[in-house]
Amino acid sequence: MIAGVDYPVERIVLLTGAGVSAESGLSTFRDSGGLWENHDPMEIATPEAFARDPALVYRFYNARRNQLQQVAPNAAHCDIARLQAEFPGEVFLVTQNVDDLHERGGSPQVCHMHGELQRMLCLACRESFTARQDYDSSSRCPGCRAPGALRPDIVWFGEIPYQMDTIESQLRNCDLFIAVGTSGVVYPAAGFVRQARAAGAMTIEINREASEVSSFFQQQRCGCATSEVRSLVEELLAD
Repeated sequence: MIAGVDYPVERIVLLTGAGVSAESGLSTFRDSGGLWENHDPMEIATPEAFARDPALVYRFYNARRNQLQQVAPNAAHCDIARLQAEFPGEVFLVTQNVDDLHERGGSPQVCHMHGELQRMLCLACRESFTARQDYDSSSRCPGCRAPGALRPDIVWFGEIPYQMDTIESQLRNCDLFIAVGTSGVVYPAAGFVRQARAAGAMTIEINREASEVSSFFQQQRCGCATSEVRSLVEELLAD
């Protein structure tokens, strides 16, 4: 039984952030040595930056896409997939990560609220498609064939995350909200814990150190995602 939970848990919302993929070797954004250390986010992660210097933005995301091919899912990804497969209730997985490590770890459902690194979006026809190679300003949309209209299908600063209506509905109806490897800095995800608590859910945070919103969680479990997620999954499946 999860400490502090004296009722049956039937619906779980699980939020993951960069800390989950960090143990696979992917750089996080805000830690020392992270992705932003050598880049101003406003120069690579806004629509204005893309309009001003598309070549820089293409290079940055091409490099990240290539890095993704060199890493594999870790135990946390696999244990989350196991929870989704074996938990008798519902587990809704929402991630701030743009990598595909949850899918490769076996998760049958993943809500990518910030988009996906291996997808491109055409600004001409608004179609999104799977993307695995490098792109530049001369690349054409495979659908409408428009040149120079492709951008990474990533939610940049100032843009609205994907599937917010679905996410908020899940938060209103969950019994347990778990956040793993999140900084608690980026909204709206940083506000999910308060939405879940307002709905009466138990809230648990797993992080290597306290996040900006740790005080809103009823439980904090400090440690690496690969160990702490496994422990929590074992508890949930034992119940």
